[in-house]
Amino acid sequence: MNISKPQQRTLHALAQGGRIVLERDVQGDIVAAECLTREGWALSDCTLGVFRSLKRKRLIASQNGQPYRITREGLANLRSQLDNRIGPKRW
Repeated sequence: MNISKPQQRTLHALAQGGRIVLERDVQGDIVAAECLTREGWALSDCTLGVFRSLKRKRLIASQNGQPYRITREGLANLRSQLDNRIGPKRW
């Protein structure tokens, strides 16, 4: 499955414990999507278009009204990437 770079960054943040919180208007329509890392930082790559694309591909889901999180299918499609918090290898 083809996943763009902003989608990859969003999935990596979600895989590390992040979540997507939606902002809705009075009628209940989604106005904005904000991806928060587990530390509470906002990810600028997560736009409403990225959110809709990930949801359409079923890589993220919400259960019981909770914030959106990565699914098992999303984890399977995630390309492996080193976590930037891991220090250099010591030989």
